[in-house]
Amino acid sequence: LSGDVPAAYGAGFPSLATLSLAGNQLSGAFPGFLLNVTTLQELLLAYNPFAPSPLPPEPFSGLPHLRVLWLAGCGLVGEIPASVGSLRSLVNLDLSTNNLTGEIPATVGRLESAVQIELYSNQLDGRVPDGLGELKRLRFFDASMNRLTGEIPADLFLAPRLESLHMYQNQLSGRVPATLARAPALADLRLFGNRLAGELPPEFGKNCPLEFLDLSDNRISGRIPAALCGAGKLEQLLLLNNELVGPIPAELGQCRTLTRVRLPNNQLSGPVPQGMWGLPHLYLLELAGNQLSGTVDSTIAMATNLSQLLISDNRFTGTLPAQVGTLPALFELSGANNMFSGPLPASLAEVSTLGRLDLRNNSLSGELPQGVRRWQKLTQLDLAGNHLTGPIPPELGELPVLNSLDLSDNELTGNVPVQLENLKLSLFNLSNNRLAGALPPLFAGAMYRDSFVGNPALCRGTCPSGRQSRAGRRGLDSGSCYTTYWSQQSGHGTEPGGGKARWALTSFHKVEFDEDDILGCLDEDNVVGMSASGKVYKAIFGRGGEVVAVKKLWGGGGGKAADGAAKDRLDAEVETLGRIRHKNIVRLWCCFRGGDDCRLLVYEYMPGGSLGDLLHGGKGSGLLDWPARHRIMAGAAEGLAYLHHDCTPPVLHRDVKSSNILLDADLGAKVADFGVARVLGDGHAAVTAIAGSCGYIAPEYSYTLRVTEKSDVYSFGVVMLELVTGKKPVSPELGDKDLVGWVHGGIERGGVDSVLDPRLAGASRDDMARALHVALLCTSSLPINRPSMRAVVKLLHEAAPTPAPPAAMAAEEKPLDV
Repeated sequence: LSGDVPAAYGAGFPSLATLSLAGNQLSGAFPGFLLNVTTLQELLLAYNPFAPSPLPPEPFSGLPHLRVLWLAGCGLVGEIPASVGSLRSLVNLDLSTNNLTGEIPATVGRLESAVQIELYSNQLDGRVPDGLGELKRLRFFDASMNRLTGEIPADLFLAPRLESLHMYQNQLSGRVPATLARAPALADLRLFGNRLAGELPPEFGKNCPLEFLDLSDNRISGRIPAALCGAGKLEQLLLLNNELVGPIPAELGQCRTLTRVRLPNNQLSGPVPQGMWGLPHLYLLELAGNQLSGTVDSTIAMATNLSQLLISDNRFTGTLPAQVGTLPALFELSGANNMFSGPLPASLAEVSTLGRLDLRNNSLSGELPQGVRRWQKLTQLDLAGNHLTGPIPPELGELPVLNSLDLSDNELTGNVPVQLENLKLSLFNLSNNRLAGALPPLFAGAMYRDSFVGNPALCRGTCPSGRQSRAGRRGLDSGSCYTTYWSQQSGHGTEPGGGKARWALTSFHKVEFDEDDILGCLDEDNVVGMSASGKVYKAIFGRGGEVVAVKKLWGGGGGKAADGAAKDRLDAEVETLGRIRHKNIVRLWCCFRGGDDCRLLVYEYMPGGSLGDLLHGGKGSGLLDWPARHRIMAGAAEGLAYLHHDCTPPVLHRDVKSSNILLDADLGAKVADFGVARVLGDGHAAVTAIAGSCGYIAPEYSYTLRVTEKSDVYSFGVVMLELVTGKKPVSPELGDKDLVGWVHGGIERGGVDSVLDPRLAGASRDDMARALHVALLCTSSLPINRPSMRAVVKLLHEAAPTPAPPAAMAAEEKPLDV
């Protein structure tokens, strides 16, 4: 439904009890006249894109029977009227996800029938009012993601039925009230991201069925209460980034319901309770950045669901037990900067699920285990700063996704295995060992000089039969750095004084070109596109005709402000892409910095061009049958899902559009152009600086100025609509609407078939309709209604095209007449 709510609804239904219009496309001013319908018991208007409107000043005084008021995501502004307290029959009040300001009125404490009060994701400020503890039926209270200040009222925890209290990401201060220990029904408490201080009540957890506790990112001190799992129901315990001291309570080692424990960056000390290592349902144990000691117990064999063991930066000693290698779900083992000794357990090579292994800066000894070819999912291996001996296993060169390899500062011997040339690494460091012999040809160039310093017996090219020459060793036993500087010979980079300009090269993968190869191709005839952050060239060089794409960012010509903006764009792309490796994300080979005026990013070249050009440019849309379009959707979705869910911290693209989805020779999709990408912090704070392209920008920009991963989801939904309809996101043929509005209008007037791309006459309309449904979910006007990108990947998998019979397939494979 779209348009305004008819004014007749305010007086034309004298016995109206329930009005449910939630989740539509209703616009115009908020229909405050509905609050005059005295017979109403349920009013549900949530998640409609009303124009920013305040609630009427006295809207609730004539609604004695109202039980449910659901106004989430309605574009409401201004303050919550004090008359809300007159709703004595109200059971559910939801004003979340608006732009409400001012204080929470004290009259909320008069809602004697209230079971649920939802005020999250507004801009409310001031103190939390007293009196909420008097609400005898209150079970759920959520005022998170606001600007609330002051202390938490002591009586709040005395509400006899309070099960869930969320007030995270505010500015609350002071101590957590001692009444917390007396909360009789509390199961879910989330107060992270505030300024709370002082100690927690020692009896907390003894009298309540606590299941989820998150007090992270505060200034809480003292000891962890021993009774947190007193009811035997605690599943998630998150106390990271506080000032907690003392040991981890032994009682937590007996809490078999725990699934997730995050206690990093405190001042905890002593041994980890023996039972905690082997909790059967635990999948994340994060204890990094404390002063914990003792050993990793062999009972860890019982932790059959453990996926991440993060215990870096402590004082752990002893050997790693062989049982670590028996964990069937282990993905990440991070134990850097401890005092572990002895050999790596041979059983560790059996863990085929291992994705990251970081044990740098310990006292490990012995040889690397055999059989590491089973680490087919390993992306990072860091064993630097130990006492490892023996040869480097050639099997390391068989790990297909290994991106970072650091074995520096050990006592490794033997040759550098030629198999390592197969790896595509962003970090490669074998320096300061006892390696000897000739380097493999790929590693003999200056590009890898810093990867091998401190190995005097290594030589480039053919090693001399006698004592190694000084020239042969030059560069292998000098100081280490991670950026290579090149002197540019061409006139492009000549300094004003006539000297040679210097180019700084930061490489993320092995490359076989230098700046002269790149600069020779920066000609206007080679321009293949423009992006939000620079001009893009196609560069071809070398005997083999190697092809790359070069993005040129300029800082000159616009003064200091322009230079700063260009530098910010460069830093965004380099920081983001330099550490990302995924089959559906464009690979950044390297970055050249040439002083203040020119910066170059060298990417893999995508011969298929952009999806936007192929779909709308008229040069090849006939190639895009429905199976190809679905593959592009699914591939791009997987790339974005990786950014949102598998990067730490998550990455927000902020400019998803069809021209930023590039295609390889097989029409495989890769997400590109990270010039406006943002890395989200642990708190996933919203980004407020607007970036994006017309037709793709999510509607919440207009009234909340908050940007989250769901903004990328909206933009991706528009791309999906382009693929389903064949239309551009904004064009004259859509009239005064954008593509999202045009699709909704078309479906209302003529059904789903009326908006499907007519050029795909041979495709299954059911298949296309399923994808259209996913696109409409992604472009929901309210962020909370949009699926995550991980969910989008699953939905697209379920909406995969139905295999056609051979004859139909042959017909559909014919080029379309466009």
